Amino acid sequence: MPELTWVGKDKVITHHLDVPLRVLERQYSFDQAGQSDADNGSPNMVIHGDNLEALKALLPRYEGRVDCIYIDPPYNTGNEGWVYNDNVNDPRIKKWLGDVVGKEGDDLSRHDKWLCMMYPRLRLLHRLLAPTGSIFISIDDNEAAALRLVCDEIFGTRCFVADISWQRNYSTRNDSKGIPAEVEHLLVFSKQPGWNPNTLERTAEMDAKYKNPDNDVSAWTSNDAFAPGAATHQGMVYAVQHPFTGR
Repeated sequence: MPELTWVGKDKVITHHLDVPLRVLERQYSFDQAGQSDADNGSPNMVIHGDNLEALKALLPRYEGRVDCIYIDPPYNTGNEGWVYNDNVNDPRIKKWLGDVVGKEGDDLSRHDKWLCMMYPRLRLLHRLLAPTGSIFISIDDNEAAALRLVCDEIFGTRCFVADISWQRNYSTRNDSKGIPAEVEHLLVFSKQPGWNPNTLERTAEMDAKYKNPDNDVSAWTSNDAFAPGAATHQGMVYAVQHPFTGR
């Protein structure tokens, strides 16, 4: 199987094992009445703290028991200004990892740093998943290809379920740099091969949300496919000449 390599991988490949095990301490509870010091017995938690240490702290109670995980990591667009602050105990790369991640072209190692950040977290998330569990990861084109390869390594290529593209923008856009990015990705992996989703039964209420006013049997969208005023704005109207008739 092809393996993705990057600067710093050898220093973080076992970093999830070195993360200290913290004890989760309940501070307060929330219910319909608001915040309370009393324990209301809810199984839900909001954890304040470093997400890598939080994942490690969940292992004693939830390892191999989580059915569904969704994460929305930094997209590494170059605009976040994030810093990799995991305590990787290696003086050769510690300062390099601690620098603020810059934009494409300014920081040629920003993809390496992003992968160093993601790898140990994905390792712990894999341990949390139940045998029938699955993980959904939001990402865009900046790191989608790299994330797929890393997940192939951690979860296994046979556990890849889908790369779901969803259209994030329906409005017309002009992009002077080339083709505008209209979709983002939802990468789906399972803990074991052969995963099947628990689908909901279709109801009349669900079907009522979908309408087809012109009885078009092909794919369609009810949104306006044209820019406002495009049919009448002179700057948006162009003559088309037939190459043979000249008309």
